[in-house]
Amino acid sequence: MKTIAIIPARGGSKRLPQKNIRLLGGIPLIAHSILYAQANSEIINEVYVSTDDAEIKKITLEFGAKVIDRPDSLSGDLEPTVSALKNVLEQMEDEVENVILLQPTNPLRPQSLLKESFGYYQQNNQDSLFTVSQNHQKFGKIENQKFIPFNYKIGQRSQDLEPLFFENGLLYISKAKLILEDKIISESSFPYIIDSIFAKVDIDTEEDFDYAEYLFKKYKI
Repeated sequence: MKTIAIIPARGGSKRLPQKNIRLLGGIPLIAHSILYAQANSEIINEVYVSTDDAEIKKITLEFGAKVIDRPDSLSGDLEPTVSALKNVLEQMEDEVENVILLQPTNPLRPQSLLKESFGYYQQNNQDSLFTVSQNHQKFGKIENQKFIPFNYKIGQRSQDLEPLFFENGLLYISKAKLILEDKIISESSFPYIIDSIFAKVDIDTEEDFDYAEYLFKKYKI
């Protein structure tokens, strides 16, 4: 059975138009995830891009990945990512065991991340895995015009905070059968902790894109 990578990339983007084809480091944004998957060919058998956009389709083929045409009914702003993944699997002739989700809006990833996380996923017989990073900020709620600390006490040092983590979007690994049940991560999914500056990149705005460009140049990816 195969392990495939799926990169979901709609053409529509309201906050940053055509972001998936904008050039980052001289190549289209979506190509970074395609190249990352291809660099891990010892794990990934095939790379698919699910898209409704002709220009994204063209770029995908130029970079050697395969295209799955996403129907309009699955391309709306409110459509969950899992529907695109499920649509790809439903068109596979060969049996797929594992799906690696690479979001094009998270183009910068540590080179060894997939190899290390997939190794853990297999060795521990997980049904799903996703990457998380620790957040070091002080959070609170505002109620009745008063700030109520959530994860700390007033005066507490940042380094003494109780650890909180966020889903950074760099990588998801799931059993295909889980996705066919409309899930990417299960309740028992393993949170794979990663400490990387790249975990702070998730491109939705012009400022996000500028930050990604800065890191790309700084680390000479």
